[in-house]
Amino acid sequence: MVNLNGRVAIVTGSSRGIGAAIAKELAAHGVKVVINYSSNREAADATVKEIEQVGGKAFAAQADVSDTVQARVLVEETITKYGKLDILINNAGITRDRTFRKITDEDWNKVIQVNLNSVYNMTTAALSHILESDAGRIINISSIIGQAGGFGQTNYSAAKAGMIGFTKSLALELAKTGTTVNAICPGFIDTEMVQAIPDEIRAQIVAKIPVRRFGLPEEIARGVIYLCQDGEYITGQQLNINGGLYM
Repeated sequence: MVNLNGRVAIVTGSSRGIGAAIAKELAAHGVKVVINYSSNREAADATVKEIEQVGGKAFAAQADVSDTVQARVLVEETITKYGKLDILINNAGITRDRTFRKITDEDWNKVIQVNLNSVYNMTTAALSHILESDAGRIINISSIIGQAGGFGQTNYSAAKAGMIGFTKSLALELAKTGTTVNAICPGFIDTEMVQAIPDEIRAQIVAKIPVRRFGLPEEIARGVIYLCQDGEYITGQQLNINGGLYM
C-alpha cells in the first residue's frame, strides 16, 4: 500500500462534479491537490475552501487544458507551488450531444479538444515530473460511452474511447518505470450532467442499470484512491464503475 500523505495531484476539471469529489477524497488522504478550472472560479474556490476547512491542502488554478500552452503553465504552477507532482487525474470533459447528421464541425472539434486532446496536453507536460515519483499515477476518467457507445454521442464516444487506447499504449511504455496508467469508466453518475436529463429519460436509464440507481461521484473518487494507493500491479486497465450496466 502506498502512503498518499504529502503527495501532489492535479485533477483537471475539478471545480465540481466527479472532479471535485476526486479532489476532496485525495485531500482527505493527505494529498496536496490542484483544483483546475476553465471558467468557474467561484466553484473552484468553494472546493478549495471545503478541502481547507477539514485540514486539507489545495489551491485553484485556471487553465483551459485543451490548450497545450495553458496545460504546460498549469504543470509549472504546480511545481512552483508544491515542488513535485505524483498524480495526474485527467478528468476535464464536456458534452455536445447531437445525432451525427446534425452535429457541426464545432461540436465535433470542441469535444475532441476538451475530452481527448487535453489528456495528451496534460500528460506530455506532466510526465517528466511524475516519472520522478516512486509511485507515479496517471488516471484517465473515460466513460461507459467510450466502451458501449451512446445515441447522439459520436463525438463524446470517440473521445472517451480514444482515452482508453491512450491509456493502454502509455501503460505499456511506462510499465518498467513504476508509473501506472489506468482508466476509470464511470456509468451514469448523479452529477449536474445527469440531473439535466429529463425525468422520464432518467427513469428509463435507471431501469436498465442492474443495481437500479445512478452512481455517486464519491464512488468514482474511491476508485481513484484504490488505484493510487493499492494499484502498484494494476496498469493499462479499465476500472468499470457502472452498477453493472456494461460488463
